[in-house]
Amino acid sequence: MVKKILIVGGVAGGASTAARIRRLDEQAEIIMFERGPHVSFSNCSLPFHLSGIVEDSKRLVLTNPTAFKTKYNIEARVQQEVVNINREVKTITVKNLLTDEQYDESYDYLVLSPGASPIVPNIEGVHAPHVFTVRNVNDIERLNQFVKNDNVKDITVVGGGFIGVEVAENLRLAGKNITLVQSNNQIMTPFDYDMAQILHKEMIDKGVQLFVNDALAKISDDSVVLNSGRQVKAQAVVLAIGVRPEISLAKDAGLEIGELGGIKVNPNYVTSDPFIYAVGDAIEVYHRLLHKQTRLALAGPAQRQARAAANHIYNIPNQNTGVIGSSSIQIFDLNCAVTGLNEKTAKDAGFNVNSVYLIAPDKVGLMPNSNPLHFKLVYEVPTGRILGAQAIGKGNADKRIDVIATLITMNGTLEDLKELELSYSPMYSTARDIVNLAALVGLNLLYGRYNQVAVSQVRELMEKNAYFVDVREKNEYENGHLKGSVNIPLSELRDRMDEIPKDVPVYVHCRSGQRSYNAVMALKNSGFNNIWNVSGSFLGICLYEYFNDIATGREKIVTEYNFK
Repeated sequence: MVKKILIVGGVAGGASTAARIRRLDEQAEIIMFERGPHVSFSNCSLPFHLSGIVEDSKRLVLTNPTAFKTKYNIEARVQQEVVNINREVKTITVKNLLTDEQYDESYDYLVLSPGASPIVPNIEGVHAPHVFTVRNVNDIERLNQFVKNDNVKDITVVGGGFIGVEVAENLRLAGKNITLVQSNNQIMTPFDYDMAQILHKEMIDKGVQLFVNDALAKISDDSVVLNSGRQVKAQAVVLAIGVRPEISLAKDAGLEIGELGGIKVNPNYVTSDPFIYAVGDAIEVYHRLLHKQTRLALAGPAQRQARAAANHIYNIPNQNTGVIGSSSIQIFDLNCAVTGLNEKTAKDAGFNVNSVYLIAPDKVGLMPNSNPLHFKLVYEVPTGRILGAQAIGKGNADKRIDVIATLITMNGTLEDLKELELSYSPMYSTARDIVNLAALVGLNLLYGRYNQVAVSQVRELMEKNAYFVDVREKNEYENGHLKGSVNIPLSELRDRMDEIPKDVPVYVHCRSGQRSYNAVMALKNSGFNNIWNVSGSFLGICLYEYFNDIATGREKIVTEYNFK
């Protein structure tokens, strides 16, 4: 018997499901419905049209109905909105948006991939013609056409997630004056607060005006007003506050909706109706680390879900391993990537965790394009099980995060990561890669070989007149140091240990952490029992303090910043 399978929505989930079904069944009748004009497009690439990185918006469209039919024998009907699911008779009602005519189409199986829609707040001015959201190719073409107007100089982007940051960056690259507004205390919440400060600095260094802990209150013709009362010039406003799953079709059909507001599915992506599947941004998925449902709007997981759903229709078994949330983004000159749980999320979920923050060269230092890579590894105590990682730098941050994502999926530990054999070339990495170094540091902490404090603790310690030793060389110290710190270079440490007190905690730092670690171990092995290494050291301190110093005008804890 020939199966008739209808798919609602294209892009990653719907189009991938259709293509997989065709590979499994040459005789199946497959019809895909998309209410927009494009059956499949690269939604993650949309912001890059604003800067001209993707010069022609037509390149964002990955395929068209004709190509779908000729290559895969799949009928793709665009500008056709599915308005109702008639479960009792196994049909859907479709509205042709070009003619307003409606018709019914029967199915044996139905796959829902409606995606998610941008959140639009209920505030004054939000529906004005100069206010935009970014969901599809039409949206980005409209926005791009509007901002190319010579009168549009000042643009406010609301929301500091992936879309908001990428839109802000690409509009800035296009020469516009950009203000980015974020209601939380940081942008890019998958990163921990300490790592996000690196991103904050990059944004303001590249000319983006950044306001955190503030939200949009009102939109007028040429400005926006924030909750703080601050007024910002804006001839255009882009709303990137977040997305909510498109569940209206499923909800109206009586399908079960999960606690988080997404369509509830079983491990095979079957809804509460055995003949209806759902994949992509509209569903709730299982988080393998948190052991509960979550929502994850990412293309990679959506494509895996699509394959699994198609397989299940044809009784092909699939192991659902859950999600961990791995993603990457380029923010101006920085490559940024994250996987698993950040430290805050892990602690909020009840994990007993610790973390390692390292700054190390992304490749051998004598290579001309060697740069610092900031790496944070989160692990469980006392098991050493790896829970997450974040990487930021000009080099291959994504490569390191992919390594950690693999370890997490395999339930790896610090011991596993320590022994992991990775490829090496001076042009690409160091002989002991930063991920291996992070494991070694984590094991030292886990086994109590030394103690550390985070850069986020330094200001409070200084306010309590804590004793800091800077083991950098004298010229480095003179170019910028912690106020009140004592300079004892590592090269002189063994001759000057009698200058260091034993009756109070002593906090040791260098530039990035390697020399201070050697100093801490030398002191500890010489009878000093209350010695602490500052994770991230002076470079990490400067990066952590900089944005808040600039934004609030508070007194600096350093004589001068030094980011070199």
